[in-house]
Amino acid sequence: MSTSRFRRTALALSDTVESAHHGKADFRVGKRIFATLGHPDEDWGMVKLTYEQQAMLVEAEPEIFRPVPGGWGKQGYTNVRLAKANAATLKSALTMAWQNVAPKASAKRRGMPQ
Repeated sequence: MSTSRFRRTALALSDTVESAHHGKADFRVGKRIFATLGHPDEDWGMVKLTYEQQAMLVEAEPEIFRPVPGGWGKQGYTNVRLAKANAATLKSALTMAWQNVAPKASAKRRGMPQ
C-alpha cells in the first residue's frame, strides 16, 4: 500500500478533508482527525479506532496493525504498516476510524451505522 493509495482511500470517505498535524498529513471529518500518514515514519499510517476494534485488528493482522506506543495506543490509536496492508484491509480500517469520529449527520448520509 502506498501513501497515495492511503490518501485516496481516506479522501473517498464522505466529508473528509486533508489537513496537517505536527507536520504530518491527517484526514478529518467534522474537524476531527480519524487518520494520519507518516506516524511514526513514512512506512506507517495511523487510524483512530476504539480499543476493541484495535484489539481485534492487532490480533487478526499483527504484521499490519499495532497499537501506537505509549498512552495513545491505549486509547485505540493504531499504526498501519503500509507495505503490508492491502486495499480491502486498509479501506476497512479507515472506514471504522471514520465512523468513530464522523458526526451523526455524515454517517446517516453515507448509510453508515452509528
